[in-house]
Amino acid sequence: MPKMKTKSAAKKRFRVRPGGTVKRGQAFKRHILTKKTTKNKRHLRGAVNVHATNMGHMAQMLPGQGL
Repeated sequence: MPKMKTKSAAKKRFRVRPGGTVKRGQAFKRHILTKKTTKNKRHLRGAVNVHATNMGHMAQMLPGQGL
């Protein structure tokens, strides 16, 4: 039986935290920043957790990670 492979795109974009949550980067912070307000860009800083409704997809893309 072959091993299950991790999606290459998922391993570059997500990290599984020790508690079982998945860390992701914020979207909408890469380009066209001149029309976005300073407050909006400030709230897009840092990383956030993947929502619980998407954890099923995370478990499929990252097998063997204990999700």
